[in-house]
Amino acid sequence: MAKARKSAALSGVEQRAVELDTIASVLPIDRRDELAELLTDQDVETLRHLVNQGMGANTLRALTSDLAYLEAWGLAASGRSLPWPAPEALLLKFVAHHLWDPEKRATDPDHGMPAAVDEKLRQQGFLKSVGPHAPATVRRRLANWSTLNKWRGFDGAFASPALKSAIRLAIRAAPRQRLRKSAKAVTGDVLARLLATCATDSLRDLRDRAILMVAFASGGRRRSEIAGLRREQLTVEPPIPVEGGSPLPSLAIHLGRTKTTSGDEDDIVYLTGRPVEALNAWMTAARIESGSVFRAIGRWGTVSRRAIDPQSVNAIIKQRVELAGLDRGEFSAHGLRSGYLTEAANRGIPLPEAMEQSRHRSVQQASSYYNSATRRSGRAARLL
Repeated sequence: MAKARKSAALSGVEQRAVELDTIASVLPIDRRDELAELLTDQDVETLRHLVNQGMGANTLRALTSDLAYLEAWGLAASGRSLPWPAPEALLLKFVAHHLWDPEKRATDPDHGMPAAVDEKLRQQGFLKSVGPHAPATVRRRLANWSTLNKWRGFDGAFASPALKSAIRLAIRAAPRQRLRKSAKAVTGDVLARLLATCATDSLRDLRDRAILMVAFASGGRRRSEIAGLRREQLTVEPPIPVEGGSPLPSLAIHLGRTKTTSGDEDDIVYLTGRPVEALNAWMTAARIESGSVFRAIGRWGTVSRRAIDPQSVNAIIKQRVELAGLDRGEFSAHGLRSGYLTEAANRGIPLPEAMEQSRHRSVQQASSYYNSATRRSGRAARLL
């Protein structure tokens, strides 16, 4: 009987793996087998439903990542999969495990996330940094948890006064400096140093050079957009005339539905000049005529048919940062996005024009990068 139950359980895991495969084309999944172990049948069905509803791939990817973390935490903290709807006591436990005071933890080992839960999550690769979570991360996971509750037809206790109060008090008790996704922006001078490490005609240098130039020049594209870029999204545009010089090659990138668009809206950004040449050089050398533009390169220089994943884009940036003699801990893929707006400010490009290329919808968010550059060198900072 026990053997039969074990066989049925394994079949369930295998079935979930197959189900996850059916949505992988819309929702890229790097840890399919691990997710199949963590997620329940109902979790997978919810994800399939969201795919059928046309939810954006980036949003689905974030939901899946947070759902996997929540299930892993729930199993480590209580020994059971997440209950639906989420009870208030479990939500409060989640806050207590993730928003805690390091000073109090030093004198009270029971404060914060229990050591056994912490160790289990680290073994599974869900925890890497030491210390409490960023408040923004906790709020995002709670928001996605709430969204999943609603899609299952439940309300949960996410709006309860007790939960809101617990979050507010926890943040106040353990103040934490808000850090940018990339400590430093990849501005024009930094980008030049990174590009200098891609000076040969090797496939790896050609690919990384194209990634750097395309990601930056297209407005600071997100790493998921670069990883997911396909040849079919590129349209050759008429060359741009240059007075007294040769016309510059031009390309349009059809981004389709992105993080900040809705419905059937198709965002388009443009590349002109050197980034187009770098992209064409890579696609010609790698013989990419269709499908994924940026692909993995094997040990012996073989170009894979498989697209690189967003994490690989970040790893490539950090590797080039290190080769350029810079601190890899200070830069990430997001530094290209903030760097584009910072460089635009440094060159006197109006914010609305820069936002047309970066496709930021929020002036407040875009100006946080843009204004930092202008304020630092502006008259208001030089009164003495």
